[in-house]
Amino acid sequence: MSSPSMAAALHRRPRSRPPLEDEDLLSEIFLRLPPQPSSLPRASAVCKRWRRLVFDRGFLRRYRQHHRRSPPLLGFFRSDYAGISYTPAMEAPDRVPAGRFSLLLYDSRARILSCRHGLLLFARSSGNRFLVWDPVTRDQHRLVAPPPFDIYAAQVDGAVLRAAGDAHHFQVVLVSYQQKQVIACIYSSETGVWSDLMPTSVQRTAVGCQGMPAVLVGDSLYLLLSDGGITVILEVDLNRQSLALIQVPLSMLAYGHHRDYMTLARAEGGGLGLLWKEGFTAQFWKMNAGCDGVSSWVWGRTIKLDKLLSLNLEEIKRIQRIAYAEENNVAFLRTVSGVFMVQLESLQFSKLPEKNNCAICYPLESVYAAETSIGGGHGGADQDMIVLV
Repeated sequence: MSSPSMAAALHRRPRSRPPLEDEDLLSEIFLRLPPQPSSLPRASAVCKRWRRLVFDRGFLRRYRQHHRRSPPLLGFFRSDYAGISYTPAMEAPDRVPAGRFSLLLYDSRARILSCRHGLLLFARSSGNRFLVWDPVTRDQHRLVAPPPFDIYAAQVDGAVLRAAGDAHHFQVVLVSYQQKQVIACIYSSETGVWSDLMPTSVQRTAVGCQGMPAVLVGDSLYLLLSDGGITVILEVDLNRQSLALIQVPLSMLAYGHHRDYMTLARAEGGGLGLLWKEGFTAQFWKMNAGCDGVSSWVWGRTIKLDKLLSLNLEEIKRIQRIAYAEENNVAFLRTVSGVFMVQLESLQFSKLPEKNNCAICYPLESVYAAETSIGGGHGGADQDMIVLV
């Protein structure tokens, strides 16, 4: 039999709270909600307590960190004669109105170089000055690059990324095309300094493929460039801080530099991939590392574009790839009928409702949690994001 003191202790033991009243457990449940823009607003509508939990700043940081490698494709930015604008890509209730990411640049010649991990990299018109902007948090970071990356003196490409497992710091990679060499440099927001210059020799003056942003695969960035009229791939190894040139498949060399026909992508199952359009078909290639350490290209699937997109032959001839969303593995294809988004593994596609004539766009893949309903598509815009350049 239990003693009176033991019975009293058992009687005084606090009862466990029901799961939906345990705030720690609730936070863990909310953390695992899908990263769609409508998820947290829907949960917040249940009661004031849930609203306080899901829009706590500490929870929102954890939520973005938890989903940072599986973000939704919110929309895309583009540059044209009217400036830099944002176009939503999702349907209601997840559609984020364009006004939420509106942008005013006091620099009419600023241009976008990269959009990755929810960050945008801008080249400013003042030589070697650059800007990193987070549309969701509105954070801005101004950078002054080393002299070889003066956009007045050389063609410069760039990329922005967050380090694996780090949601606070970012890296900027700049590539400058010089006479008979390519130079790269890496900036770390954690240290606040630029790396040593990384040069590699080319046959002539290399030219970057404008409108073909770098693709991040593993610990390397890959860019297309034209070296002496032949398209090659530049690899920037972020860990070793080194450069290497990779040849494209031999069957493509005869075509030279045709940006409408060749684009880099992540291959199915991981690794570097190459999407090649020839006539009315698209071919997928993947780079495989052999047992002897020598890499080679392997031909994968072939897709009949006219059957996939239900377009006539004349429309297929004029297809251009204008963007690639890495995390979702989605290609943006511009046709005379509009812009299509094609998921490269499932081949599911959708057509953007707007008639879009942009030549290049930059997909925004990010976790966005609005504090109010966002499904209207026109109203509810936040105050303009003003970036002083």
